[in-house]
Amino acid sequence: MNIHDALRPSRHQVFRVWRRLTTALPAGRLRAFGDRSDQINAVIVINLKRQPARWRLLIREVGRFRTADGAPMSTMTRRLSAVDARDGRAVAATADVDVTYRVGDQLYVQPDARLADSFEPNEPVRMTRQEVAVARSHIEVWKTIAAGADDHVLVLEDDVWFRPGARAAIDNGWRDAVSHSAGRQGPQLLYLSYAVADPDVQHHKVTRSVFRPKRGLWFLSGYVLSRSGAAELLRAMPVVGPVDLWINYQLDNLDAFALATPALAQRNDVVSSNAYSILPYLARAGIVDAERELTHPGVPRTGPVLGWSCGGEVEGLAMALSMLGLRVRAFDGDEQPLNPQDLRQALQTFDALVDAPLDPTTLSLISADETAVVVVEQDAAVPSDLSPAHLGPQRAVVIESAASTAWPPICRLLGVDVPADPYPAGVPRAFGIFRDARPEARVRAPWGASADVGVSVGKVIQSSTAATFRADIRQGREVGGQQPKRAALDRDDTPWVLPPSSDWRPLLHTGNAPPPAGSPRIDASMNQPTPALTALAETFPGNLASFSRTNVRHHPDGLHLQLELENRGHRPYRSGAVASTDWFTHGRFEASIRPAPGPGVVTGFFLHRATPRQEIDIEFIGSHPTRMLTNVYFNPGDDGTASSYGYRGSPCWVELGFDTTAEFHTYGIDWRPGCISWLVNGTVVHQRASWDPTPIPYLPMRLHANVWAPRSHELAGRLGDRDLPVAAVIENLRVTA
Repeated sequence: MNIHDALRPSRHQVFRVWRRLTTALPAGRLRAFGDRSDQINAVIVINLKRQPARWRLLIREVGRFRTADGAPMSTMTRRLSAVDARDGRAVAATADVDVTYRVGDQLYVQPDARLADSFEPNEPVRMTRQEVAVARSHIEVWKTIAAGADDHVLVLEDDVWFRPGARAAIDNGWRDAVSHSAGRQGPQLLYLSYAVADPDVQHHKVTRSVFRPKRGLWFLSGYVLSRSGAAELLRAMPVVGPVDLWINYQLDNLDAFALATPALAQRNDVVSSNAYSILPYLARAGIVDAERELTHPGVPRTGPVLGWSCGGEVEGLAMALSMLGLRVRAFDGDEQPLNPQDLRQALQTFDALVDAPLDPTTLSLISADETAVVVVEQDAAVPSDLSPAHLGPQRAVVIESAASTAWPPICRLLGVDVPADPYPAGVPRAFGIFRDARPEARVRAPWGASADVGVSVGKVIQSSTAATFRADIRQGREVGGQQPKRAALDRDDTPWVLPPSSDWRPLLHTGNAPPPAGSPRIDASMNQPTPALTALAETFPGNLASFSRTNVRHHPDGLHLQLELENRGHRPYRSGAVASTDWFTHGRFEASIRPAPGPGVVTGFFLHRATPRQEIDIEFIGSHPTRMLTNVYFNPGDDGTASSYGYRGSPCWVELGFDTTAEFHTYGIDWRPGCISWLVNGTVVHQRASWDPTPIPYLPMRLHANVWAPRSHELAGRLGDRDLPVAAVIENLRVTA
């Protein structure tokens, strides 16, 4: 455990106590504040209606001070309601904010060679809903100031506090800014709070107390804005990108100053719900490295949740409940009605059931269970015993399918916060998302394959027949000279992976796959460049290597992705990676691959997307050359949903019985609605259905191939520098979709 992580709660508590004691003491007069035109005349605090505690903390901070005339500064402080990212209408497209900015804009504020090498300057970045809400909140303040009577206004976000020495820094800085401002009427903009993004920028030092910023400042949580400055910002709209980034472009057009040392800082004892659009790009460029698992906040504290949809072609209700952190099972309506025992068994694994067929006894039990709640889409056929009219508003709600107004009633019923992401439009019902199609839950024999090979998580055991395999497992016999293991590889603890209590043990199916569905999209020998693939210059958290286009090389025998020593700081290795230029929704993806050998080296051939994160993997671990690692990551939501939980996924070893690094073999992923199959030399070696142990990814993904070096030694062992360079070789790439 990182000692800083362990101590963080205690540090927060110490900070909170210190601020409580400090704000109980008077802090004297801030002579910069008063009624004159060359003073700061008012304070506006941006505060969410649902965050009254922050407003109270801020008033305690401001209330310590008095104005030049001796009046409490709190008397000139007023609250402006912040735009809430959870309100879809409030963050919808407007003429005030352009939600798409460029990587080059980030580089303008904070140059970084790694980011510049990884992305073109015009690479588009889409603002998060939280960033849009913050920008629109500041714009509303600017409009208020421009239309008001106050000459200068201090604008505060509700999570700031006054640092020691703030009174002298503000008074001295304001005095010098006024005396050096145009017409000595006061600055149009004065930063009281900021973080230096580019220390190499040579700002113009005015006095010991203030400087004129050119660019390279982050944060806009505390600043003084004049009426003319507000008008200037409004004329420069739309705001393009995060507001603290965009304002760097406006500094040359404003009479702007910044305190030599920030007088305000952001509290470290309040939880921020902000999401930053640039972070995935910084992670891919290797600038930030978040190796720890992002932990889901947990399942809503409620009893069983039952839902009934209106039965349309697109399913939104099941997706919405899943986004709220419930493990959801959906039904098609052709299943046998659940009796009480079936229901109890289902609820041991799942938190919510959608369109579940229930027998009369089960209906009566649920109706009598005061902890059970019901969510019904408008026009859905719901059993009368569980109708909202029968259960009442404390236990049931009716929602309009895929409407922006659907979140609040569901969230009130479940006792959870409204998500920042919009209510989902959903996924085609034909995809079968959230159905429980595990072999033990529903008999299925896809493609007529025979289950003559079994696999437990962590080890595959060859057997002549499925019956013999199961008997050998029960009796603990050695199969194929190996002792079967029942210990599972660690899986993510999220609502989109079956819990450990489900005792997931995937079966390994063998058999010839039928022809792929769709038409050829890529057919490349890989011995020369193809427009279907692009070389990457980036990385990802947990990777000791940075990807470089120079490590992607075409040779007569195929595409070489080479890992080599670079001896450069945090990532001492350089390697190669490629990705498809097109996105695919289902298809078959095959290539002949000779993975890179050796401990500490991983060769990947996989489908991946972010927002939400979904992934289907084949990985070859150099320290285990006879195995193939299969994996699936799943997060729910429509395209653009900021959900990327999962660190381990749901991995499973497949023992192949030959050294994968010795020669070429053809490996493939066949991804169809409701089913994923992994192929080796045209044979299905592993297959998963829905909730086996995750739902099946359903959104468009890109195809990737790479060679990388895990920072953790747990997966692949320790990489030896003397073994380098090593390379994976790929030939005959075929995609049918």
